[in-house]
Amino acid sequence: MKLVDEAEITVTAGNGGNGCIAFRREKFIPLGGPNGGDGGNGGDVWLQADENLNTLVDFRHETRFKAQRGENGMGSQMYGKAGDDRTIIVPVGTVVHNVDTDEVIGDLTEHGQRLLVAKGGQGGLGNMHFKSSVNRTPRRATPGTEGETRVLRLELKLLADVGLLGFPNAGKSTFIRAVSAATPKVADYPFTTLYPNLGVVSVEVGRSFVIADIPGLIEGAADGAGLGSLFLRHVQRTRLLLHLVDMAPMDYEGSAVSPAEQVRAIEHELRKYDPAMLEKPRWLVLNKADLMFEDEARAAAEAIVAELDWKEPWYITSALGREGTRPIMLAVQAFFDRLREDELEAAANEAAASTNGDA
Repeated sequence: MKLVDEAEITVTAGNGGNGCIAFRREKFIPLGGPNGGDGGNGGDVWLQADENLNTLVDFRHETRFKAQRGENGMGSQMYGKAGDDRTIIVPVGTVVHNVDTDEVIGDLTEHGQRLLVAKGGQGGLGNMHFKSSVNRTPRRATPGTEGETRVLRLELKLLADVGLLGFPNAGKSTFIRAVSAATPKVADYPFTTLYPNLGVVSVEVGRSFVIADIPGLIEGAADGAGLGSLFLRHVQRTRLLLHLVDMAPMDYEGSAVSPAEQVRAIEHELRKYDPAMLEKPRWLVLNKADLMFEDEARAAAEAIVAELDWKEPWYITSALGREGTRPIMLAVQAFFDRLREDELEAAANEAAASTNGDA
């Protein structure tokens, strides 16, 4: 299914029911007092994250959601029934924006997580509340208040551990095919990837991670050029970036862009889009080594690394022939293993410190 990663919907909570004006009328009980009940509260509108969804495509067809209205109050001090809530199922990784204020209402990152997006109206008061020593027969009740209406922009940010960066035709789709079961389109021309692809890399039983391939980035992507600007958001959540570079780039838009220039251009776009992305660990993967002799590929790779003054890990690979991909995946898995160990150690230290503080 083609990924739809942005949608706009309108949510309306239920109105509160009206309060009731009624008086007690029973045989042998003269001068019965007011007994009008309150109206029920309107239903709320909730968003709930579901890991079984991976797209917002359903919201292209249904864009308006409304919760149930509260029932009106009745005589004999009977309260109206509250309106049923409306729950809207969205994919895990959905960020919710209020269109009118441009604020982020919430971020649904866990399965089953719920977010209140529109509060139902309050039920009105029946006339039993307005009885007093000077007004024994109040003919007053209040109407229910209106439920909230909001226009929301839903933005899906994929929850992947590793994000692939690179110019168009750098070999990202071939790479994700080589290391996972994902099957994105592969062709010998730029922009063959038109939407993000996710793949699960299983190093061994019980040890795996998720990798995301996004459309190729070009100069000006952060300002809307090309396709990558639509999907840069998907690598914001990743904890590791693999920067794929074509070691033997073909002419692009009339001129060949050197590997080092490709890296610098994408760094520039990342900085413009979100400077924090440059602080993520980013490893250099020099791809398409099969187009050169082994010694030539090694010399070219070392020259690129020297020109960039690259300090992070770097690798030479041929994704097409699946040469050199396994060591990269093992190194990535080891990276996440260390992260988990550090997180467990930090949690244990925090728990120990808390216990000592209570003592």
